Amino acid sequence: MAKVRVGIVGCGGIANQKHMPSLKANSDLNEIVAFCDIIEERAVKAKADFGTEDAKVYTDYHDLVNDPNVDMVHVCTPNVAHCPITVAAFEAGKHVMCEKPMAHNTEDAQKMIDAWKKSGKKFTIGYQNRLRDDTQTLHASCEAGELGEIYFAKAHALRRRAVPTWGVFPNKALQGGGPLIDIGTHALDITLWMMNNYEPASVSGSVNFKLGRQADGPAGNVFGPWDPETFEVEDSAFGFIKMKNGATIYLEASWALNILKSMEASTTLCGTKAGAEIHHGGSYPKDELIYNTVEHNQLMEKTISPAGVVDFFEGGASAEGVREQKQWLEAIINDTEPLVKPEQAFVVTQILEAIYKSAETGKEVYFD
Repeated sequence: MAKVRVGIVGCGGIANQKHMPSLKANSDLNEIVAFCDIIEERAVKAKADFGTEDAKVYTDYHDLVNDPNVDMVHVCTPNVAHCPITVAAFEAGKHVMCEKPMAHNTEDAQKMIDAWKKSGKKFTIGYQNRLRDDTQTLHASCEAGELGEIYFAKAHALRRRAVPTWGVFPNKALQGGGPLIDIGTHALDITLWMMNNYEPASVSGSVNFKLGRQADGPAGNVFGPWDPETFEVEDSAFGFIKMKNGATIYLEASWALNILKSMEASTTLCGTKAGAEIHHGGSYPKDELIYNTVEHNQLMEKTISPAGVVDFFEGGASAEGVREQKQWLEAIINDTEPLVKPEQAFVVTQILEAIYKSAETGKEVYFD
């Protein structure tokens, strides 16, 4: 079996913390043969740490995507750069994995979808939280109909005070937004996936700039103080999503919010037969999956024994990251569908953009 030859565009935090270690853990299926970063030293270091001996180093992504030795490109750049790099890679005949979210707006996401369909290549988005033990178990329950019709859900992405102070996270021009587009995207993705519902009807949103720009805002931040003068994005955001089948989803996302309990990439599902909750990250050192139902006329709760959480912010590849790369590489090698389908990620971007638009206009946003 020939190995997939991978090129990395963007050799910063997410590439070093998730993509490249996870690819290395699947070295029987791939080899990283090219690295690109606008800061050449980062690409050189990435090659030394993860690349083949003869791997190429570039500072212009056009050179990497047109390298004939590259089969597949990983796009690990700030959000606003996802679209042009992905489109160029498809035009060059490469498979593409793009880090989440697909794009910072629907217009760019549509361009990516169009280029993908025209290319005939594989395309996926980096929503690795689908590969956790708890999400895999709950998804199997949903597919089996054990919760019945899921008509109400909450997508949780709440941090108490954990604003990322590295990279370009507070830069609106490069990221397109704050916690909503950064971590809210994961919570919304797993919630839609559990419901198997990708047909939104309308969205109402609220976006707050309360703590991030206060002079004393940095106090108590997990990742150290941030600069209020350069904090350009929201510190919290909330959305109410109505689906065409009548189901509703409440999405909550924050980097800084005065709450006691915090969790990320978590979901609450309410069905006609039963309910379920996933608690992950933040206040939960170990993942919790709790089912609630009725048995013998008694209210019951069932809990899956947790396997623990490995937070990739601290470096290294988490188990879900390794699984994510394995299924993605096998999809290319075996010509099968990846777990995260582009059409699904596109709807996530549509909804996130609608929340921002609703908050800006003060009006509900309707979908065709």
